[in-house]
Amino acid sequence: MGGVTQPDRSGGVQSLDRAFALLEHMAAAGGDLALSELAARSGLPLPTIHRIIRTLVASGYVRQLPSRRYALGPRLIGLGDAASRMLGEWARPQLAELVDQAGETANLAMLDGDAVVYVAQVPSRHSMRMFTEVGRRVPVHCTGVGKVLLAQLPPPDVRGLLARTGMVAQTPHTIIDPDRLARELERIRHQGYAVDDAEQELGVRCVAVAVPGGPSTTALSVSGPETRVTWAAVERIVPLLQRAAAALAGDLAGRGAMTRASFR
Repeated sequence: MGGVTQPDRSGGVQSLDRAFALLEHMAAAGGDLALSELAARSGLPLPTIHRIIRTLVASGYVRQLPSRRYALGPRLIGLGDAASRMLGEWARPQLAELVDQAGETANLAMLDGDAVVYVAQVPSRHSMRMFTEVGRRVPVHCTGVGKVLLAQLPPPDVRGLLARTGMVAQTPHTIIDPDRLARELERIRHQGYAVDDAEQELGVRCVAVAVPGGPSTTALSVSGPETRVTWAAVERIVPLLQRAAAALAGDLAGRGAMTRASFR
């Protein structure tokens, strides 16, 4: 007797993986891409890319430009906002503990296109404290979170990003030379943390570390007036940030494992 044949879902899952990969390539490019460029970046055949892109355009996740190039679509904005809010809520306990330990404002930020966006913050209890509006986008080249996130990227991608954004001086201390920033990023990779030493705002010092294995590229930071965030304080804050980042990474991995198990 013949039984009911279950459809093979491997093709569908593979198409989903490929669709997400193409979206990530567009995001990494920081702008728009032609189908031929997507093929070069992804290694997929052009007919496969065309089929997937056509579906993504129809659903609003990708948009076709008048030049017939393709860019991320507006429907992703709502998904990104919701994901950022969830991530911010998950990180809040770690941020609150950082404030207790370091005594200064703690932040969570993500690389979003060519800028950094703050997705959560717990303010210091000091009357004079740093405050950044959640959702604010800031340059990558002059912020602690931006520099530590740039350090996670391949150098050619960093050069391309900086070519698109420029390196506007926010203060007299802002690094505006790409070669000097490249040396700074190499030092950050070696030491495992970044410092914004009054490069975005005079009188403010910020220390940042990347969240290992975090979603996209994510960073934690502690910021405050340089009179309190002294270089001696930086040495004390770095291990606090690293422990918080590792704890957050573990929490996110655990949540991911629970989600995957629920679909089995």
